[in-house]
Amino acid sequence: MSLKHGSNELMTSLVRAGHLANFEELPSLVAGKAAAADLTEIRIYLADRQQQVLREVTGRGLDAHQGGDDLKIDGTVAGEAYIMGVTVPVGDRGRYWVPILDGAERLGVLHVAYKGDPDRSAMRDLAAMVSLLIIAKRANSDAHARLVRVSPMSVSAEMQWTLMPPGTFADSRVTISAATEPAYDNAGDSFDYALAGEIAHLAMFDAMGHDTAAGLIANLAVGAFRNERRRGVPLEEIPRGVENTLIQEFVQTRFATAILAELNLSTGELRWVNCGHLPPVLIRGEEVRALECDPSHPLGMDLGVPVAVCHEQLEPGDRLLLYTDGIIEARDSEGREFGVERFVDFVIRHQADSLPVPETLRRLVHAVLEYHHGQFGDDATVLFCEWHG
Repeated sequence: MSLKHGSNELMTSLVRAGHLANFEELPSLVAGKAAAADLTEIRIYLADRQQQVLREVTGRGLDAHQGGDDLKIDGTVAGEAYIMGVTVPVGDRGRYWVPILDGAERLGVLHVAYKGDPDRSAMRDLAAMVSLLIIAKRANSDAHARLVRVSPMSVSAEMQWTLMPPGTFADSRVTISAATEPAYDNAGDSFDYALAGEIAHLAMFDAMGHDTAAGLIANLAVGAFRNERRRGVPLEEIPRGVENTLIQEFVQTRFATAILAELNLSTGELRWVNCGHLPPVLIRGEEVRALECDPSHPLGMDLGVPVAVCHEQLEPGDRLLLYTDGIIEARDSEGREFGVERFVDFVIRHQADSLPVPETLRRLVHAVLEYHHGQFGDDATVLFCEWHG
């Protein structure tokens, strides 16, 4: 049997067996099927919410982690595979770490041993199938939810993680990636993105407060934003629809600032509205500038400030940053802010090092966390969008 034929049979067998499997059954299921293709010592590791450790999925215990290992992402061979998204050999022993990717989203890594000459395409195919199985099973698995957290999670953060889209998406036209901290106690920050035909919808929300009510506002704002755009409401009218929903529930006692944007993926035309939020930042080569736009009032205040739709023509390779104030207002021990300049410079330098976009953002939020003595005083969220042209 050829290697290609054996790999195809493995994929088909996993698809069929995976239909009626649950998340906890994946380690034994994958290992059993992979053995037929000479892939052994299969071990699945998934990243925690803060992307600091890789946690082994054993399928045992309430978190499917009982008896499993935790591997640090920084400074380990497994972490290198996760960080760079490439297959990394473990010495010369015929063992490998293979990234588990859902498109551009990083889920974890797969440990594989291969008998005979290594077939890296077979290992990548197996990791791709493991990714699809994890995506299919995690939505209804409390074991998965427990596995990917290493600290207690607040109710507001629980809501936010359930609502927000995957951290990274990429195709031939655009790369979108986002990161948020504190991962286990995020209250009022939220982001959203989605594609519809030629349009990429982007949004950043920062709700008032740092309590469960802030989480409710952010969730309500995202839900209302999605409902408005999916009904075909024009961008300039969406803030009013979102605001009406917030006022019905909170009667002008709570609000959220926001950037709501549309990027035409064919032409590069960017249209956006600013609802009392920090302006987006555009990076074009070495040029950096804030995209100023006459702001309307924060959503939920009903102050009657007109909504202005602003325009910018992007060029291929342009990068857009939406962010909340927690990113730039973190202070060091002497009270100095992290600041916009340091924030943008960090992104530019790490992009120049050819790091994957989600890795740049992972390092950014960890750098901000370290700058602020290991603890955030406010939610900090950033969304990165690069138009490839």
